[in-house]
Amino acid sequence: MRVSAAQKRIRKAALELFAEKGTADVTISELAAAAGVVRGTIYKNVRSPELLFETIALQLAEEMDQQVVESYRGIEDPALRLAIGIRLYIRRAHEEPYWGRFLVQFAMTNKAVREIWTGPPAQDLARGIESGRYDLAEGRVSAALAVISGSTLAGIVLVLEGLRTWRDAGTDVAAMVLRSLGIAKDEADELAARPLPELVHFG
Repeated sequence: MRVSAAQKRIRKAALELFAEKGTADVTISELAAAAGVVRGTIYKNVRSPELLFETIALQLAEEMDQQVVESYRGIEDPALRLAIGIRLYIRRAHEEPYWGRFLVQFAMTNKAVREIWTGPPAQDLARGIESGRYDLAEGRVSAALAVISGSTLAGIVLVLEGLRTWRDAGTDVAAMVLRSLGIAKDEADELAARPLPELVHFG
């Protein structure tokens, strides 16, 4: 997935503006100024300016899903994959605070951004249930996803507020989520402390 320099600047500026304003209302002029480009460049690189927020949100969800999957490619254990995914989200929020603030603002309240939880987290949860890795009744899948997403976002807040390091917050949140899914404490702690692969970047 190759992204041009202009697209990167536009996406970064949009995330920062949305996160700072706490609203999906950002004008093309504001975005152009923040990205350091002319308005025409925005129109060329954003499929639908009228749906700017949804466009950026969907790009973010697709990009992060692909990055996480590529980062743990070859790992089959759904519990380890989930622990890695949680920690990668929290680490990225530390490395890119505007990205973390955007998630905290919108990941539970906006439908487009909520798509981020229906990819790898939901797939690994389903695999864990089907394989018997998790002690979780199928009727509790939506609640388990809420625990995963809510705990990850809470970990991000701890990091953004400077209350925990990304390493400590990521390890603790991952271990607690695994325990909530029925993984024994010692194994959950061990899985959550495994060496973390680098988050794959595209473009």
